[in-house]
Amino acid sequence: MASATSGGAVRAALLAAVSLPLMAVPAGPAAAQSNGGDAGTVTWSVRPADDSGEDGRAWVEQELDPGETATEHMAIHNLSDQEVTFRLSAADGYFGDNGRFGMLPSDQPSVDAGLWIEVQDEVTVGPDETAVVPFTTTVPENATPGDHAAGVAASVLSQQVGSDGATIGVESRVGFRVMTRVTGELAPAAALEAVASSYDLSWNPLAPGVAQVTFDVVNTGNTRLTVTGAVTVGGREVAFPRADEIDQELLPGEQRTFTVAVEDVWPLVFVPASLEVTPAVVGDGDGTSVDAATADVGVWAVPFPQLIALAGVALLVWSGLWGRRRSRVRLEEKLAQARAEGRRAAAEEHADRAVEADTAESPG
Repeated sequence: MASATSGGAVRAALLAAVSLPLMAVPAGPAAAQSNGGDAGTVTWSVRPADDSGEDGRAWVEQELDPGETATEHMAIHNLSDQEVTFRLSAADGYFGDNGRFGMLPSDQPSVDAGLWIEVQDEVTVGPDETAVVPFTTTVPENATPGDHAAGVAASVLSQQVGSDGATIGVESRVGFRVMTRVTGELAPAAALEAVASSYDLSWNPLAPGVAQVTFDVVNTGNTRLTVTGAVTVGGREVAFPRADEIDQELLPGEQRTFTVAVEDVWPLVFVPASLEVTPAVVGDGDGTSVDAATADVGVWAVPFPQLIALAGVALLVWSGLWGRRRSRVRLEEKLAQARAEGRRAAAEEHADRAVEADTAESPG
């Protein structure tokens, strides 16, 4: 369940011979095939409401004192052409790794705000009709101040036959979140953990690579937080989440892993990097700043392509210099050989002339 305004698809978990509800709850409408298709397709939506019908809210936000009780309503609209009996339930809520809200499946027991909500077990709604059902939230006297999340949903049970012939139970749920802030001292805070970095180099020596910084943000306070921040590597800054990503919210005690990629980073063996996370309170005090969490982290970026290219250039230069030296040596050897041959020829000519002179002077 991301919000009550997003379209929900069929969300079902399957377990042989047992109904297993979904961990994520779409806001609606959603569809489920009942009784293996014999009874047709059931489609429905669930929205926050007052006692007269839907009131336009995406979800329920309430602030209550310890021991206080509040009544809200949910509107279940049966969009199908048959009468349907919906099972109603409440459970603890959470934000998943993708930043979307969900509620615990029914095979996992709630331990917090899901136990504070009381709603009737089921409701029967005629075709294209809407039923408005009240539910109450009662905060325990010893409840911890701060934010507590739950979800309420309407579900449909159906059965299917698996490929092995076994009967498979399917529960499809549609609902919305119920956020309860218990009055008392609020202490928003966040911490950074498991900060690490990596580098993806480009084998093109004329192109930079991509640095990645991975880290965990932990909500160590007692209020719901939105998480924003920036990663800076080698002077290049990237903000997160991106403009096309959903807001990242963390409930008290929740932890989420982020990976931020910074492009166009040149491999300079060791590139300095820094990380700053700036949380903000959600709800009453929306936008309230919280102490930023920062960390310094270096990125090892060994320039292998550049080193290989440099070695290639050095090899070419060395080869050229070696070739010139060899040519010079060969030229000197040829010159020396020519000079030696010239001296030998001159010596032989001188010897021949001496022999001729001796012959001419001797008596006939």
